[in-house]
Amino acid sequence: MDSSSQDKNLPATPQRLKKAHKDGQVPRSKDLTHLAVLGGGLASLAVLAPLGFGRLREAMAMQMRFDNATARTPELMLQRLVDGASQGLILVLPLGLLVVALVITAIVASGSFALSTKPIEPKLSSLSPLAGIKRLFSRQQLVETGKLVVIIAVLLLVATQFIKSHAHPFATLLMRPLEAGISQLAQWLMVGVGLLMLVVGVVAAIDVPTQRALHRHKLRMSHDEVKREHKEAEGDPYVKGKRRQRQRELAQRNSIGAVPKADLVVMNPTHYAVALRYDEATMAAPRVIAKGSDLIALKIREVAKANNVPVLQSPMLARALYANAEIDQEIPGALYTAVAQVLAWVYQLKAALRGEGVMPADPQPQVPPELDPHFKKKPQEAEE
Repeated sequence: MDSSSQDKNLPATPQRLKKAHKDGQVPRSKDLTHLAVLGGGLASLAVLAPLGFGRLREAMAMQMRFDNATARTPELMLQRLVDGASQGLILVLPLGLLVVALVITAIVASGSFALSTKPIEPKLSSLSPLAGIKRLFSRQQLVETGKLVVIIAVLLLVATQFIKSHAHPFATLLMRPLEAGISQLAQWLMVGVGLLMLVVGVVAAIDVPTQRALHRHKLRMSHDEVKREHKEAEGDPYVKGKRRQRQRELAQRNSIGAVPKADLVVMNPTHYAVALRYDEATMAAPRVIAKGSDLIALKIREVAKANNVPVLQSPMLARALYANAEIDQEIPGALYTAVAQVLAWVYQLKAALRGEGVMPADPQPQVPPELDPHFKKKPQEAEE
């Protein structure tokens, strides 16, 4: 096989992307998750910290109160421990749930959410050392490594500048009252986390489109894969042709019931039969209401004769109508003249049967030769 056919230089088709999403292969940005955790945690702390600090101070003050009865009853110490843990859980649980909700929202909003168990299914290929080495030096891993190096360098630079600018104020914390020192420390913590969040936000803004580009690059397809996918989506042409032929035959069998309404049946004595109908009030042109070949053609002729529908043997016109006109559709414009000639013959025939004229001779309809599937060009015409 030509090696060029294996070059995956074509973008992934919508069907390939849909299958990858179903298998849990979606572009994921870890930095976006980090931003949601940091940003959500910082916002939640800003809202819940005053309430939590007040309740924590009250709980700690209560735990520090002792009397003679409490000291003589060790069981109360365990109860106090349980109460303290419950108070802490009440403070931490809402914060954790809110951060989890923000992370899920960020993942869904970025299109990185997929319900699939396939990524966690055990695979023998994952145990292959060669596959592991290949993943280690993949484009995705190189991008992740370079990104981590840049993030660490930027964070070190930001942290260094922050510590230098706050070194002296840090040293004066011991000289402040406890509450004032804790408040100042909390402010510095918020500023530090805010700077960290700013760095992660910039990285996430770059990482999200990068991960999408890497994901689409990973799913690129070769020409053979696109052809195979198209063939699977559209079906085998041979099978489709056979199915279409079966549908056509079924429609032809069902159309036999419309033969009694026809004005005329054109036959090629035994191989083809086409039933025509024309109503000036409702039709712009004659319509084919039934057609068939071989046994179906013979059945159409039998039904036509049983219902006194005129039958005309005109092989060339029958073949042209069978090949170029569909059931319940108007005849092609190129056959208007030929069909008009045979319909005029029908009207003259019906008038003669009523005693209003002479019996007409069989018509010789003018059929364009190129509409006849049995027509063959002469060698001189074919060369031209």
